[in-house]
Amino acid sequence: MRFTSSLHSIPAQSSSPAPLGTRRAVRGGIFGNYVDQFDIFLPVIALAPASAHLFGSDNLVGNAGLIFVATLLGRPVGAAIFGPISDRIGRTATTKVALTGVALTTLLIALVPNHTVLGSGTLIAIVLLRFLGGIFLGGEYTSAIPLAMEWSKPERRGLVSGLIMWMSPWANASIAGLVFVLQSTLDVTSYNEWGWRTLFVLGSLLAFGMLIYYRARVEESPKWERTQRRANPLKEILVGTHRRALWQVFILMSGMWLLTNMAIPVLAGQLGAGGALGAGGALGAGGELDARTLSFAMMCGTAASALTMAACGHLSTFTGRRPFFIGFGVMTAVLGPIAFLAIFTASSLPQLVLLIVALQVVTVSAYGPVGAYLVERFPTAVRSSGYGVGYSLSIVIPALYPYYLPSLQGVLGEQGAVAALLALGGVLIAVGASLGPETARVNLGSDELSDAGENRA
Repeated sequence: MRFTSSLHSIPAQSSSPAPLGTRRAVRGGIFGNYVDQFDIFLPVIALAPASAHLFGSDNLVGNAGLIFVATLLGRPVGAAIFGPISDRIGRTATTKVALTGVALTTLLIALVPNHTVLGSGTLIAIVLLRFLGGIFLGGEYTSAIPLAMEWSKPERRGLVSGLIMWMSPWANASIAGLVFVLQSTLDVTSYNEWGWRTLFVLGSLLAFGMLIYYRARVEESPKWERTQRRANPLKEILVGTHRRALWQVFILMSGMWLLTNMAIPVLAGQLGAGGALGAGGALGAGGELDARTLSFAMMCGTAASALTMAACGHLSTFTGRRPFFIGFGVMTAVLGPIAFLAIFTASSLPQLVLLIVALQVVTVSAYGPVGAYLVERFPTAVRSSGYGVGYSLSIVIPALYPYYLPSLQGVLGEQGAVAALLALGGVLIAVGASLGPETARVNLGSDELSDAGENRA
């Protein structure tokens, strides 16, 4: 009751337009996150068809894994580097530096020769560039999203967060669509030699475009300008005053990333392998899905999750962030495994699509309020550090599922193990949220909000 009643003090939404500075910062946060996510998904989707030509035919799975891990490790490193910089020199300046790095590293990947020129140096070059790119990516969202939130009114932060976060599925869908078009219009040789490179050039141009936008249009956060600087923001969130907030966020976000990995790449991999799908209908003989049918079904799930993600961000303003995450986590722990297992009984394409949509809605939609919640959990002086490290560090353990999922499948079965991890993801979200305070009405200009909120929790 303590948290519910406190939400009544949130002012009603005003019909007056937001100040120009707010609109510009919010646009930057939304489209900047699209650029980030576009760059993150590029190697996973665009390089896969050309990997044998680019790296050679040996150990394709291992090479793809190295590129993925390089980006994975770069993001928390970037958050740890750029978070304190953002807290000390400003959100806008840090965003511009990070965007420059994203643009350059992405462009350089487009220029890397294939293995017939560099041999193993091709793989090494791309791995190093992805690691550097991951560092700059970690720095971009570490500064740009707190900047957008600090410009936003409390009653609009949930909606802004939802609109920022829903750019991830749209970026994923955009790359998949572009790869599909290129592969449909180019022969295999052309795509392998230069087709995939055009996508990296496009990613670089998008980042340069956002850099120009920030340089010309986006002003520094007034809340940050009024805040006294801290000597070591990173130390404060890791072992100092705000360590409890960091590890509480870490638990919640670990659940989020676990849901993401199980509901998207693992599901797609099992469906593509045939799995235990019911035979007949649109699924083909033996229950196997062809690549086009699988892409269509996953695209529908992605589109649905994007819409519900934005809606969930706004909904959390009225329910409160804490009750939202607790309720969503409990719902996911129950419905996530049911939806996942039901997918493998589908006997027609419409049924399959509806079940995939249901799974996406009850799992990844929870990201909607994340941008607002993580920003609200940390005071201004350490906000970028807390947001970036909390968001990025929690990626690592869930993303290493290829190393522990097979062992779990040996005990619980191929689908049963994934269902169990989906339930665990929901539990982690609910537990993580229950350990923290309500944040929807906090004043982002207060340097005491984290401590005060924890004392009230």
